[in-house]
Amino acid sequence: MSRRSDKDQILEIFQSLDFEHIDKHPNILIAAAFWEPERYRAACTAYCFLRSADDLVDNYKSEHPVIGEQEQAALRNNLDRLTGLLMNNSNMAADSELTATWEKFLIPLWPVEAFTRSMIYDIHHQGFPTFSSFLEYAEGASVAPAGIFVHLCGLRKQNDHYLPPVFDARETARPCAIFSYLVHIIRDFQQDRLDNLNYFPSDLLLQYGLSQEQLDTMARGGTVLPSFRLLVRHYMDVADAYRRETLNMIRKVSPVLDTRYRLSLQIIFDLYLMVFQRIDPENGQFTREELNPRPDEVKSRVFNTLMKFL
Repeated sequence: MSRRSDKDQILEIFQSLDFEHIDKHPNILIAAAFWEPERYRAACTAYCFLRSADDLVDNYKSEHPVIGEQEQAALRNNLDRLTGLLMNNSNMAADSELTATWEKFLIPLWPVEAFTRSMIYDIHHQGFPTFSSFLEYAEGASVAPAGIFVHLCGLRKQNDHYLPPVFDARETARPCAIFSYLVHIIRDFQQDRLDNLNYFPSDLLLQYGLSQEQLDTMARGGTVLPSFRLLVRHYMDVADAYRRETLNMIRKVSPVLDTRYRLSLQIIFDLYLMVFQRIDPENGQFTREELNPRPDEVKSRVFNTLMKFL
């Protein structure tokens, strides 16, 4: 396929994207939309599967600030039934599209295992004792879905069959996954607190002299405390280190990726970078309206990425 043909097809895909309903298209699927159709469908199938497991837990927690032991057991059983579609061979026939996608595209099981561990942690805990425990949790909650995305990017096709990537998808995905997750936590601070979700570990809250009650007050529109601004700056500094590492990783793997897959890595990074650049630790209010880009802003950012890339 010529570079000219690639460019025409990529611009055609861009024009077909419905940015007005962008809330239905997470960054990972916006980026994957530029892939070949069957690989994009694989990304949608994988994303919907993981999203359903995440929603199972988060939706319940948003309505129940305290989860009793019986409710925890019921949630765990429901989660096991869902993830067991892939993890337990005896249930392989339960969802033919899901299992066929995993088999055809050689998707490893580690993302499902890691994601499930994080969802189990969510069921039994409310928050994190330390930042290191949060990073361990992020291996499932963020690195796992990003690992599937990077795996699909790196697949090679030969005689109508797929071959695995020539690089480690997990290690490649980790920097951008952690960068985007830290950005995501600041972006969604207000909504997460209203939904009884806490992603700020106790050791950092103690370090900056913050309480859960103070976080809730700020999320409901109260005055943003100077100590919270220092915490956000801390997150920004850590995220910036992962941002630099992401750029290095993209440069490292780009030579072995076809055009549209290199482009997709750049798009997903740029979309989270756009939010990162909106965060103002010193003066921001950290509301949904302030930190969530409008559809036209997302469209403009994707277009600018295309122009720089092509």
